[in-house]
Amino acid sequence: MNTVHGLVPILATPFLPDGSLDLPGLRRLTAFQLASGVHGVAVLGMASEAFALTAAERRLITTTVAEVIAGAVPLVAGVAATSTVTAVEQATEAAAAGADAVMVLPPFMVAPSPAQLPDFYAAVAAIGPEVMVQDAPGATGVVMSPQQIIELSRITGVTSVKVEAPPTAPKVAAVADRIDESGFVVLGGQNAQFLLDELAAGAVGSMPACEIPDLLAPVLADWQAARYDDARARFDRLLPLLVYGLQPGLAWAVHKEVLVRRGLIDHATVRVPARDLDIRSRAGLTAILDRLGITSLTGVR
Repeated sequence: MNTVHGLVPILATPFLPDGSLDLPGLRRLTAFQLASGVHGVAVLGMASEAFALTAAERRLITTTVAEVIAGAVPLVAGVAATSTVTAVEQATEAAAAGADAVMVLPPFMVAPSPAQLPDFYAAVAAIGPEVMVQDAPGATGVVMSPQQIIELSRITGVTSVKVEAPPTAPKVAAVADRIDESGFVVLGGQNAQFLLDELAAGAVGSMPACEIPDLLAPVLADWQAARYDDARARFDRLLPLLVYGLQPGLAWAVHKEVLVRRGLIDHATVRVPARDLDIRSRAGLTAILDRLGITSLTGVR
């Protein structure tokens, strides 16, 4: 049965100005997620700059976050590999470092055929942690039909899918409407920009970036309590910021700039090929944050 549901932010990876890991910042950031009432925490996802991390750094990040969480909520670790053997290696490392589940992209340098995907996910699932299929064709070029995802859901150990194939809500519905009693669930991605539509379509949660979990948690709480108008009002205020954090190349700098302004990390350093904010982008982000009243953790209205 799946243990991943609700609000599961994907942690940014804080760096010092010289580009080295900022582990105290990572611990603060993790503790903030727990204090915000999240239902899980994820590391090594796209929003984590996992593409720019060494194997040793991946292991250190996962163990550090696992220590802070201390079993309070599930820990999800991303797996983004180019073959079955390297995906198995990453999943094994994640399990040893304390991950409860792995969020697994299909191989993306050489696209697997639909016939190869079940064997790929079965091999990763055999490692032990629950497997979440990450359906992100924009990043991988691998298109999975709803029927393909349903077939993957029948593999022992494959317990969820994160749908990031736009338009997300129709695909969430296409999968959720055909799930049997196995406990397999659907979550949304794309920085929660279609959160309410996905929940209405049958998603059990979302995995956005990590800078505003304290503001997104009440949205989910309102929705789950059938306070739909309240959920919509809260969500509509946040939508400009969520969308701003989806810009190719700049997304990581946007997330980190917000985290710096909120006092959660000290530096907005990103690693190449991510890019720093330019003057205009910084001004646009500032305008959005000013409108929301986000100047610090204590400055949220």
